[in-house]
Amino acid sequence: MSATEALRRHWGYASFRPLQKEAVDAALAGRDSLIILPTGGGKSLCYQLPAALEKKLVLVVSPLIALMDDQVAAAREAGLIADALHSNLETDHSGLAYENLERGKTQLLYVSPERLLVGDLSELLESRLTLIAVDEAHCVSHWGHEFRPEYRRLQEVMDLFPQAARMALTATATPQVQDDICEQLGLREPRRLIGHPDRANLIYRAHPRRDQLAQVLEVVSRHPGEGGIVYAQTRKDVERLASGIKKEGVSCAPYHAGLPADERKEAQEGFVNERIDVIVATIAFGMGIDRSNVRYVVHANTPKSVEHYQQESGRAGRDGEPAECVLFFAAADLAKHRWLAEMDGALPPERKQALERQLRGIGRYAVAPVCRHRLLAEHFGHALSSTNCGACDVCLGETKGLSAEEAQLTAKKALSAAWRTEGRFGLGYVVNLLLGKADERMKRNGHSSLQVFGILKEAGESAVRSWLDQLIVQDYLEVVEGEYPLCRITQAGRDLCQGKGSVRLGVPAPPTARGKKKAAKSIAGPADHDLFERLRALRKTLAAKAGVPPYVVFHDSALLEMAARKPATLAQLGLCKGVGERKLERYGQAFLAAILS
Repeated sequence: MSATEALRRHWGYASFRPLQKEAVDAALAGRDSLIILPTGGGKSLCYQLPAALEKKLVLVVSPLIALMDDQVAAAREAGLIADALHSNLETDHSGLAYENLERGKTQLLYVSPERLLVGDLSELLESRLTLIAVDEAHCVSHWGHEFRPEYRRLQEVMDLFPQAARMALTATATPQVQDDICEQLGLREPRRLIGHPDRANLIYRAHPRRDQLAQVLEVVSRHPGEGGIVYAQTRKDVERLASGIKKEGVSCAPYHAGLPADERKEAQEGFVNERIDVIVATIAFGMGIDRSNVRYVVHANTPKSVEHYQQESGRAGRDGEPAECVLFFAAADLAKHRWLAEMDGALPPERKQALERQLRGIGRYAVAPVCRHRLLAEHFGHALSSTNCGACDVCLGETKGLSAEEAQLTAKKALSAAWRTEGRFGLGYVVNLLLGKADERMKRNGHSSLQVFGILKEAGESAVRSWLDQLIVQDYLEVVEGEYPLCRITQAGRDLCQGKGSVRLGVPAPPTARGKKKAAKSIAGPADHDLFERLRALRKTLAAKAGVPPYVVFHDSALLEMAARKPATLAQLGLCKGVGERKLERYGQAFLAAILS
């Protein structure tokens, strides 16, 4: 059986996505490889398909138990003999996994790095192991965004199986991180298959944060009954936002490391199984979540890096259908990231340098009036051919850049306020000075009589706050942490006021012109919406009976195609994308009956 035939039979797809075939061919040829594909790009197929074709064993190292269990379920639905070994397994399931290994039946085995490093699996693996796939491989790199020390020891285990090809996979890795992955995992003359990081189905928006809960609710209200993730910076923020969303009648749950384990598990399973629409979480949530039909991801606070943002926002639209990613930015978030990073002591110089580079990168992404798709692509070393993506706030006209002359004049006005207050006051005070809002403190300090008092009052508070954030990101202003955060002009800011250098500023459009969901046609064509909802309900029922998440039965994209094509026979249903032989046999009659009813 050829790779293309296996793809059709097991997964119901007629053709490969970009670089999947090359990755499969490298594995089948016994060659090491580095696979960088965006979230939703089909990385798991790169090692699952060789497992389906070979009469040997593929070992997958994954850092997340929830992800392992879901991928095992999905592999079994595709007709593979798959198991996982981890600490949360019940004894009977663990016993079955060992039994399958001993009998030489296992095609695909998932383990955590910690479990693999125990060292007791070597004899069971040695005779049949043909490929070791390391998922979330960015975890091996000090330069990455999710460094895990145990990943550094994987090479010593892989060296015990020199006959097995090595495959490292991740969704996000800069060129520096790519080199580090190859070195730390001991990849031998690997074939580097680097996909384009752009996700054309995602609509990116980045706006200044004004009223956090109100802005989050504005996004949630655009997606009634759809799955969404809201990320916040602290546990307190998570609880407050989750409570506010619940009060609006939306099914929602909080998720953070401070909650009891059973509550976290209940929230995660509720979301994956579509009993809960919205999860509000710290970054403790999401890396192991494979729900394919997340229709929006909101960052209520600024993440720590562009890598974090790409990974977290990438959880939207994994099925290829349109989805929305919104970031609400405030420069104070960057200062808090610095403070949190140094809570346990001063950072080593190289880590501090890396943190500052990461914070500058995400700050530039959030405030620059430049196509968001282009900024993300360039960060990961790729160009974007289109000059207008039509799928971000800048290209949709929701954020506009000031002309060079306007930006220079506006920046000088804002910087002058920080200069005149001598760096002894916070951002809010400087904003009020520029808006001409005098209180007793400002009058007492004599600042209400300064020439800069009210110099930007016509612009409005939202624009002024946004400009100050943009000047901080461009290093013309700085926020100095202490007993109270103070806003100070930098030497670069002084130089700009004296005509040296250039600045780029953008301004958000009025609220009435912003935030509209981009009208997008489904890739499956015009679908019968009522039928699609009936198929979703059926999928949920069948998934609950089978004890698997709904997306394991069929992705939304498959249901949309069914609702568009309305197949009248099992043979016609089998032609729909994502309907493999096993799924057709198992679920075909039920879905056909729903379509024909």
